[in-house]
Amino acid sequence: MHNGRSARGPVFALAILAVGSVFFSLCMGAVDVPAQTVFRMLLSKLPLLGEKVSVSWTETEETIVLLTRLPRVLLGLLVGCSLAFSGACMQTLVRNALADPYVLGVSYGAASFAAIGLATGLFSFLGVYQNAVNGCVGALLSIAFVYFYSLRRGKICIDRLLLGGIALALFEKAVVKIVAVLHPQVFLHSNSAFWTQGGLAGARWAYLGWPALLLIACFAFLGTHHRALNALLCGEDAACSLGIRANRSQKVFLLANSVMVGITVSVSGGIGFAGLIAPHVARLWVGAPHRRMLPVSALLGGIFVLWCDVAARTLLRPEELSVGILTALVGGPAFLFLLRRKEI
Repeated sequence: MHNGRSARGPVFALAILAVGSVFFSLCMGAVDVPAQTVFRMLLSKLPLLGEKVSVSWTETEETIVLLTRLPRVLLGLLVGCSLAFSGACMQTLVRNALADPYVLGVSYGAASFAAIGLATGLFSFLGVYQNAVNGCVGALLSIAFVYFYSLRRGKICIDRLLLGGIALALFEKAVVKIVAVLHPQVFLHSNSAFWTQGGLAGARWAYLGWPALLLIACFAFLGTHHRALNALLCGEDAACSLGIRANRSQKVFLLANSVMVGITVSVSGGIGFAGLIAPHVARLWVGAPHRRMLPVSALLGGIFVLWCDVAARTLLRPEELSVGILTALVGGPAFLFLLRRKEI
């Protein structure tokens, strides 16, 4: 039986591991930078301490580490945390261990709307933010459609929610292919791969602000309502008997979770398996109660995506793989292993 303190050790250990992973991932890439150089470089940017550090690195190395890799690494950690957190919540909301953040067609919703935006120039006045905004809007529209489709007498029908999401994802995937064929000049393969396989190569400091704030707000909201999530895990009737307004809670949690996924997809594309594997590993480690499981799941997902991205940019350097390919290569066998052990 897990007690209230059982997650403190895992959370602390994972937090240390996450910080170490961020540091060492800054050293690795198409061009390796010595760990000592990276450490001194980071110290030089700290107030008070920075003045005491002598510059012993080149301007190129500083550009690589601080302007290219650091925002990419932080985005990867944030995306992984978001996907795992969202996956844990989604598995609770639909009461299905195989659910992941994209179960409602969110990923292909973002991809299809981005494709239409590239073909028609929708939101082109936003410049570099065009794809991100189109992707976020597409994800949220997909969620809205599946939500209203799933309603039956004012309540969410879980079966309709899941089946509607699967059907919509297949339709949206067809839209992506059609637009790519009809408008190859504006919807290149690289753009298609970003939305379907994920990518962090385009990360910039300017892209981190609003997604980080909104994602942290969603983390805080869902995390502070862990008791309601625990109750919903037992079913709507059980939740109502505990004083939880199950129908209202489902709607609010689904909306918050969907906003989180929509924002994540808009900045990283569709990265699979992080939101499916991390919650299961977290439950095996600290148990099912969400107060313990959610932070552990988020940290596991962040570390997983971060190291998959490191592998994606180092295995075939100077060529680079899509991070979604690495998460699938690692996550697929891991998921099969858990199924084999009947842990899922």
